[in-house]
Amino acid sequence: MLDGRKKKVLQAIVEEYINTAEPVSSNALITKYDLNCSSATIRNEMADLEKKGLLDKMHTSSGRVPSAKGYRYYVDELLKDDNISLEEVKYISDKLETKVNEIEDLTKITANTISEITHYTTVTIGPKANEQIIQEIKFVLLGSRMLLAVIMTDSGMVKETIIKFDEDITEKQVETINYMFNNKLKKQPIETIDVPLEEYLYKEMSDMVRVIKPIITQIKKVLFEDSEIHLHGARKELDLPEFNSLQVAKNFVNILDEKELIADMLNSGFAEDINVYIGGEDEKEELQDFSVITFKHKVGNKDMGTIGIIGPKRMDYSKVISVMKYISKKLNEGK
Repeated sequence: MLDGRKKKVLQAIVEEYINTAEPVSSNALITKYDLNCSSATIRNEMADLEKKGLLDKMHTSSGRVPSAKGYRYYVDELLKDDNISLEEVKYISDKLETKVNEIEDLTKITANTISEITHYTTVTIGPKANEQIIQEIKFVLLGSRMLLAVIMTDSGMVKETIIKFDEDITEKQVETINYMFNNKLKKQPIETIDVPLEEYLYKEMSDMVRVIKPIITQIKKVLFEDSEIHLHGARKELDLPEFNSLQVAKNFVNILDEKELIADMLNSGFAEDINVYIGGEDEKEELQDFSVITFKHKVGNKDMGTIGIIGPKRMDYSKVISVMKYISKKLNEGK
């Protein structure tokens, strides 16, 4: 699509605009980049790139800025994914070696690390509940009418929930519940907790229906409805020049408030790849001014969920993708 010189000019414009947030002129390229051609030649190349839809011309200056199509070409064809310093490598390594009690803590540390290095907002969501395998369920009686349930899955996820009853329950009933739930659910997908399980337990334990019903309801709630979305670093990002526009800032805040939109954004894409969405390429009007980069957070073969970066289209794609690739590599080394 582009010859070598046009590629160099486009790459220089994208990287200069990322660094300065100012429209890029031919003089700026001549001064800062080794393009081996005259200012007139660069102006001609910029005009051609604009005709191809890769650059936009700002009305208030003679400079150009990358279009969404220009960013896409840069990410797909020109970007270098080794844009990470030795200091950042050491910082990431030190952070990921932090001892954690639960695997979910590792996801939070990973997301915070990405946000701290890139200065963009990081969003995370845990693995899909119905794809996980139950390792154990343990019930502990906290009082005559209160039960603690602890659910552990093969991904290392640990969920706790308290179930309250309208009538007293006994230690003997709790022993029976522990046996029956683990006998039925251990090594089974979480999606097993459905009507057939309720029917099974009702039949096997007809005298304990009043105890089983609230337990099933609460376990399903904590596993399926508690797939929390966590945000990291949003405050820092609001200092970027793009958010001087009240409308852009308002759209950004609204996106962060729309949990379903974020969950859909994080769960889309290919499981094994880093996915880049630029300026609402997925036809979501809310994302027209923003770009999203996501990757599957895995430790070995275990799916820990998805981590994503959301920021303005003028994002340092090279830095973000370099950091994500390095972190993904480090996590798999420690599997």
